[in-house]
Amino acid sequence: MHIPDGYLSPLTCAGAYVVAAPFWFVALRMIKAQLQTRLLPTVAVVSAFSFVIMMFNLPLPGGTTGHAVGLAVAPILLGPWAAMLAISIALFIQALFFGDGGITTFGANCVNMAIVGPLVAYGVYRLICGNTPLTSRRRVFAAAAAGYLAINVAALLAAVAFGIQPLFFHDAAGAPLYAPYALAIAIPAMMIGHLSLAGLAEAVISGGVVAYVQKVDPRLLSPSVPPVTAIGGTKAATPPAGWRPTRALWAGLAALLIASPLGLLAAGIAWGEWGVDGFRDAAVRAQIALASGHVAPPAAVPQGMERLSSFWTAPMPDYAPAFMHNEYFGYILSATLGAGLVVLSVLLLWGLLAGARRPRAAPNP
Repeated sequence: MHIPDGYLSPLTCAGAYVVAAPFWFVALRMIKAQLQTRLLPTVAVVSAFSFVIMMFNLPLPGGTTGHAVGLAVAPILLGPWAAMLAISIALFIQALFFGDGGITTFGANCVNMAIVGPLVAYGVYRLICGNTPLTSRRRVFAAAAAGYLAINVAALLAAVAFGIQPLFFHDAAGAPLYAPYALAIAIPAMMIGHLSLAGLAEAVISGGVVAYVQKVDPRLLSPSVPPVTAIGGTKAATPPAGWRPTRALWAGLAALLIASPLGLLAAGIAWGEWGVDGFRDAAVRAQIALASGHVAPPAAVPQGMERLSSFWTAPMPDYAPAFMHNEYFGYILSATLGAGLVVLSVLLLWGLLAGARRPRAAPNP
């Protein structure tokens, strides 16, 4: 679901940034207006969790791969606005340092996975769980359903973005300039895997995290509960303050970092994430055709795709540091480094927001 550079036209990319910008602006304003130190540790660990969980690739029908995102976990633990920022930061670090998703397509990836996905998940979760207590088992089911629906909506948006490219952006001879497959191919290719295994993985992770949090500290679930909601006859619980109450979440993140090489076990490439060289490789072309309803890709690399694919070169593409000769240790290192960069970015953003919110001293007369 990480759309690479070259798959979307500049006009599509610009439009996605235009759509995303107001949500980022409002999210920053909401966080700044309600700046609470108590929320900082949870934002940091959830953003890092989203980064790491996306490294666990799953084999999907057609020989492709997919992954969970944490689309429900983020808004349940943070509320919808902070969730947008948390996942956006994770996506930015992935694109900038590891080439997972493009820089030109960063806005589109955020619209799908950081904005629409969390909003859908939050709405579904609130609709199903209602005003039940934070420890209610109904919240586990609500989280699972929210995750399943959210990742499928996000996948559908990505499929539509892919599928409209050959319709609107082609040369005089009709050859596609960017993503080569139309909606009739892109939508089934994306949705079959997400409606089955990827959606199920998101559901299990979402419900599992909520069940885990209910045991370690249910108050961590309170950001997704409106303040006026009565729970057990009292007002909603206040999120715990400081870093110590989130130690169980950090322990879970550490376990994921150690287990991250499991993401290497899934063979194949996610649909729509083939590199330019793949369109020239006979074996990869056969895989592309198999995953695309047995429709072969264009004989030549689309011109616009080839031009934009080199827009940015990540220092550690595919989570494979050049100086690491063992791919498993390299993957763990990439996961750890990436999670650290995500946490550092969250801390930096929080510091900037806190500084902007601090009143200026009056000038001396």
